[in-house]
Amino acid sequence: MTLSNADQWELSERVLFIDGEAIVIDKPARLAVDRPKAGGDSLSARIDELKFGFQRPPVPVHRLDRDTSGCLLLARHPKARARFGATFEAGKVEKLYIAVVDGEIEGEGVVDLPLAKISSVEEGWRMVADERGKRALTRWRALRSNDGRTLVEFKPETGRTHQIRAHARYGLDAAIIGDPIYGSGGEPMLLHAVRLVVPREGKDTIDVTAPVPEQFGEWRDGA
Repeated sequence: MTLSNADQWELSERVLFIDGEAIVIDKPARLAVDRPKAGGDSLSARIDELKFGFQRPPVPVHRLDRDTSGCLLLARHPKARARFGATFEAGKVEKLYIAVVDGEIEGEGVVDLPLAKISSVEEGWRMVADERGKRALTRWRALRSNDGRTLVEFKPETGRTHQIRAHARYGLDAAIIGDPIYGSGGEPMLLHAVRLVVPREGKDTIDVTAPVPEQFGEWRDGA
């Protein structure tokens, strides 16, 4: 099934995991989590689609950028939201992303680069490398290169805004393809939250994988 817009998806068809306290969906690219100030579709506007018999809708525990696809965890009740929030805060959640970057790179390593938010009337806001910013650490591993681009696996150890996108640009000097802020834009942004692992006390660990979307094209074979 090939669909070009996020609003053509039924969210109930995107569920990767569900039980009494959690839902993990494969969020499509171009669907914002929160209602955009400029308008447009969002998960929050359609959250009732994910009630599945509960009176209250689920609440996102973390965020993915509008143009980032993949695993997104939602809590189905307040106690679960508090527990998941504490697990994220303690750094116990494993998040794995893949991206295609502009440039051929090899090997693996760690980007340990503090990030700070700046803004201007002309360019809006963005994250920049700044030693006075908040600590941000991302592990990376190059998977495959072709024609001036590289498929890279990213594992963020911290959860800063735009962390992977900024670290690709400033730490690897290789912006993510299609990134309208840190790269040249002009095509879909190729950043996907491929796996999410959330430990739970007294319950099975949530361990889900989101299929690589069609917009990755030939890169899907190497992911």
